[in-house]
Amino acid sequence: MSKHDKSNDLSICKTVLICGLVLYMCTIIFLNNSDRFPSSDLFSTSQTIKSSNVAETNISHLVFGLLGNEKAWYHRKHYVEAWWRPNVTRGHLFLDVPPKGNLLPWSLSSPPYRISDDVSKLLKETKHVDARVLRIVHGIMEVVREAREDVRWVIMGDDDSVFFVDNMVDILAQYDHNKYYYFGGHSEFILSNYWYSFNQGFGGAGIILSYPLAKTFANNVMSCLKRYAHLKSSDRTTMLCVADLGVNLSPLQGIHQIDLRGDISGFLSYHPKSLLASLHHYDMVNPIFPSMNRAQSGFHLQNVAKYDQSRMLQQTICHHRSQSWTFSVSWGYSAHIYEKIMPRSWIQRPIETFQTWQRSPRPPHYMFDTRSPSWNPCEAPHMFFLKSVEKMRSGEIVTTYTRGWPRGIGACLPSGNYSAEYVSEIHVYSSATKRTKIDRCECCDVTHETGSNKADIKYRECKIDEIIA
Repeated sequence: MSKHDKSNDLSICKTVLICGLVLYMCTIIFLNNSDRFPSSDLFSTSQTIKSSNVAETNISHLVFGLLGNEKAWYHRKHYVEAWWRPNVTRGHLFLDVPPKGNLLPWSLSSPPYRISDDVSKLLKETKHVDARVLRIVHGIMEVVREAREDVRWVIMGDDDSVFFVDNMVDILAQYDHNKYYYFGGHSEFILSNYWYSFNQGFGGAGIILSYPLAKTFANNVMSCLKRYAHLKSSDRTTMLCVADLGVNLSPLQGIHQIDLRGDISGFLSYHPKSLLASLHHYDMVNPIFPSMNRAQSGFHLQNVAKYDQSRMLQQTICHHRSQSWTFSVSWGYSAHIYEKIMPRSWIQRPIETFQTWQRSPRPPHYMFDTRSPSWNPCEAPHMFFLKSVEKMRSGEIVTTYTRGWPRGIGACLPSGNYSAEYVSEIHVYSSATKRTKIDRCECCDVTHETGSNKADIKYRECKIDEIIA
């Protein structure tokens, strides 16, 4: 190579280096002044724009698909109207046949209705063995078909379920709605999970699909129904259809199938530490409040939920040591007094006031720990149920609980013979601030003068090293 060639090469290198430095300096200046340029500029990205403008999930992003029966709607409408908010909650009730008789004109307090697609036509096309299963699974597609594009979550449920929508919003706001999610709850009856699947969401209580998953499900529902035309379970079919799309169940503790019978007060009074989302089989159990029917009970429960859904049924335990009493409060539902200092680990186990969903010869019966009802005065609680709720000028919420019935089994003598039989009313004071991220239960302090028929309980956050025992 000649000296002339080397000189040319060196000159080119210098030119490239200088151009690179100039471009680098221009880029720095441009980025430092990027706020002067519109978002459609060269260096802006759609992902950045989207992340900065995404609104927090709210009730308008949820759409409900409720599967109903025209004949049953005469009495079930009261359960749904207790939680449905006209012109706020979005979705439809899907009936098997058009409403008639006393159902017309259609109540403005009820969800707007649609008629499910022609099942007989779908049966011929899919050769499915069960018309009911076909209608329920195909219903997911019908809900998606009705939904607007701004929907983030599709919720399927039955018309005998009670939903707690604000809590559902707070739960779902924690997840990316652009991803594939399939949420649901297990059955409380262990054999139901064994017979069907431990990996399925029991749909009556509500299964939740992120909209992208629901849309993909809807696009493939007919092929799936043909593939599983032999199955007689809609929940299992839904699970398998979702699994074929590469998604598995993410269980939520607050979704309750209520595969139980009889008096479920023992279950509701000892709720797990999670936001309450739903209660299914509402007309298969006793009315949940004494002296009220099912419809009245539903409105009573939803009335207190208007004040604070985040604390609904959350169990809070505190002790009144001067009288050796333990208080257990299921916020918005019930309060119990034990005439002995009891550890939380024992108190948090539900009392079996309920029966199994179906006859079961031997345990285990349930998907949770339980304890048997006791006639021992040191173990049997005095039971109180919600009477009223109000918000005070201070901002605190006070819920009042009155005695359900006399316990009538004497006092717990080993504890010092301090009977709680004369207590007839309990007032619980809680903050108006929601507790959506529940990493720990709340603590509380009891105020009660010996001989008084009233007791006050004031909620507070637990201290860092506080032992609730």
